[in-house]
Amino acid sequence: MLRQVAEGVWVHESAFIKSNTVVVQGRAGVLLIDPGITVDELADVANDVRAMGQPVVAGFSTHPDWDHVLWHPDFGDVPRYGTALGAASLRDLLSNADWKDLVAPGLPPEYADDIPMDLLGLVTGLPADADRIPWDGPDIRILEHRAHAVGHAALLVEDQGVLVAGDMLSDILMPFLDLDAATPIDDYLAALQMFEGVADDVAVVIPGHGGVGDNAQFRARLAQDRAYVEAVRDGRDPDDPRLDPSGEYWWLTGVHDWQVQRLAEK
Repeated sequence: MLRQVAEGVWVHESAFIKSNTVVVQGRAGVLLIDPGITVDELADVANDVRAMGQPVVAGFSTHPDWDHVLWHPDFGDVPRYGTALGAASLRDLLSNADWKDLVAPGLPPEYADDIPMDLLGLVTGLPADADRIPWDGPDIRILEHRAHAVGHAALLVEDQGVLVAGDMLSDILMPFLDLDAATPIDDYLAALQMFEGVADDVAVVIPGHGGVGDNAQFRARLAQDRAYVEAVRDGRDPDDPRLDPSGEYWWLTGVHDWQVQRLAEK
């Protein structure tokens, strides 16, 4: 079910790690950002948009992770955008005849049979210097960075002050570093610095996973994410409530340990 979080902006939350599909109203239809996750959830989004009397006119994937590049036939055959680097990463993946086998190990087993794969990753890269979504709707600024994944971008819906953050600024997940990057720590801190530069323009933050927040929560998440990354950089145990071994996302402690180990190996 779509929930309105700002004028002309709605969110659908998936059962899978509270993944957020974002719907932005344009003049002739809506933009879908990171639609997911299961077939039934995607069909629900399509039905909700149809009930609004609006067609889908475009899509955008914030980064090339499988759960941010899904699609459903009911959305139609419309442009699906991403950054140039993100789209190139997806082309490389899809060029493998066995790409579904390559993706499969990363799928959550409890949802794997319900995740649509046929239209996964069919994303058109925008020009490398693109700083706006090319569509007939409110100005949406592209904030590209190198944290978390190659070709990652956040989107700022400027008139509404809505920051669609992709897989960052979550209240439930600590930072997931891109451990294949040459400088994952520096890349993440640089992205957080970029977000600080638009902090006064943000009224609502929508993470890829987790709860929608206001400006105060946006700033608190910035500080919390920076504290985590700096602790990892400095070899300290982070004092982060998201790393609760008795909580709902108890497995995050294992992800944290793995990140620390991989960084040490680098």
